[in-house]
Amino acid sequence: MKGTVLIIGAGSVATVCAHKCAQVPEYFKDIIVASRNIEKCEAIRDAIRKRYERDIKVERVDADDVNDLVNVIEKYKPDLVINLALTYHDLNIMEACVRTGVHYLDTASYEALEEAHYEYSWQWAFDEKFKEKGIMGILGCGFDPGATNVFAAYAQKHLFDEINYLDILDCNGGTHGLPFATNFNPELNIREILQNGRYWEEGKWIETPSIIDDNCINFTFNYPEVGPRKSYLINHEELESLVLNIRGIKRARFWMTFTDTYLMHLKVFKNVGLTRIDPVDYEGHKVIPLRFLKTLLPAPGSLGPRYKGKTVIGNVMTGKKDGKVITKYIYNVCDHEEAYKETGTQAIAYTAGVPAMIGAMMLLSGEWQGKGVFNVEQLDPDKFMEAMNKYGLPWRVVDWEPIPDKF
Repeated sequence: MKGTVLIIGAGSVATVCAHKCAQVPEYFKDIIVASRNIEKCEAIRDAIRKRYERDIKVERVDADDVNDLVNVIEKYKPDLVINLALTYHDLNIMEACVRTGVHYLDTASYEALEEAHYEYSWQWAFDEKFKEKGIMGILGCGFDPGATNVFAAYAQKHLFDEINYLDILDCNGGTHGLPFATNFNPELNIREILQNGRYWEEGKWIETPSIIDDNCINFTFNYPEVGPRKSYLINHEELESLVLNIRGIKRARFWMTFTDTYLMHLKVFKNVGLTRIDPVDYEGHKVIPLRFLKTLLPAPGSLGPRYKGKTVIGNVMTGKKDGKVITKYIYNVCDHEEAYKETGTQAIAYTAGVPAMIGAMMLLSGEWQGKGVFNVEQLDPDKFMEAMNKYGLPWRVVDWEPIPDKF
């Protein structure tokens, strides 16, 4: 089935998603990109026209205003809304989809503007509303969350009888030559990674120090095609759903690589108060320090032409098959320079935007069907995994050694 998709957001991930949708006209009949910043939408439109000689539509929308979202949805009558705006807007966009009876997909869980805290409970609460409207909501369909959830579902279906230990490892082995920059929205990025770490073990959540604490948990992992990198235990939203949906799980953790220079900058920013999210008085004006810092940092979209190197993201899983204990590693390697050649973005955005397109394709094709709200590991992984190989995110499955219990 061909369909119309409305992409809300005009950052790097939206750029990738729109490009990838434009490459597959057999599924995506009409593409609309909408954002408060119409100039960014127009830049995406112009790039797609130049690359593919295909026209898409652009629209201004205020994602803080549910009525404005409803008006734009009713104007274009899409089959699916792909939410690639800031995570603060997730609930507004879901509410607009309920009011208009339109399917919904996003790449990250809701985060409240007033506190640096994210979880799925707010979005899971929409399940009954979506069921009553007969629409489908697909949550966390980027890479992590997203492809990593699909990897776990694929492993559960094909490789294991039960998965007992899950470690998701996210490595950016690339370099951009700048002293400090974040790979996606600086405000969201810094809010998220400065939280305390958290992992799930034997039925409960265990909190750990943040990555800038001297007592944080880390170890060195030898990433394919990148090599050894120090990897830090952090809190990440896909664990919240995976521990509910993967059979036999006893422990689930998430790890991400950071350089010493990156951590040093974060420590300084926090120590001098620049990571605060509460307003402070400055010369008679209320200023939120983290938002001020955001204006000083390089825009993530500007990093593409500077980046060299690769990302490696995947799951190391230990469990049982036919009574034997086995460990498998499913991972993808993505090249920053290749991503830039194709979409004008770096690999971090590419790895999030491609799965969003694939998830949209799964829904439009009828491969994924349902009423209510779903995390992607609840859906059949096979066609999604096939599409990853076809549309730019090839994956491998290899035997591996278990990740240690303690460090």
